Amino acid sequence: MGGECVLSDSGQEAPRNTWFLQGWKASRMFLIKGSVAGGAVYLVYDQELLGPSDKSQAALQKAGEVVPPAVYQFSQYVCQQTGLQIPQLPAPPKIYFPVRDSWNAGIMTVMSALSVAPSKAREYSKEGWEYVKARTK
Repeated sequence: MGGECVLSDSGQEAPRNTWFLQGWKASRMFLIKGSVAGGAVYLVYDQELLGPSDKSQAALQKAGEVVPPAVYQFSQYVCQQTGLQIPQLPAPPKIYFPVRDSWNAGIMTVMSALSVAPSKAREYSKEGWEYVKARTK
């Protein structure tokens, strides 16, 4: 039984267990990707990144302080393990990006557009109707 063969989609004989292996590989990749996505969602929830903008700004600043040293330590570890010499990169520029101001400006723009949408729709409809009237005379 273990050596039985079946026809694959291409018409060639393939052992039955290859179908199982292909299914296992696909499900394993799905589980890995699902775990990474779930971890990202949990991290966002745990750090309250979708909460008040003060906490989001603090988390962004914290990441800016923690990530560069971690990357440097990892590169040093890789150098020790592999014997490779990685050239020293210049320090990244300091960037200040006020998330609160950008978020608020975006929300204000969207809300402003939504508040004038009915009157603008009426105005454009009236202009379109006048145009059609003028063309049909």
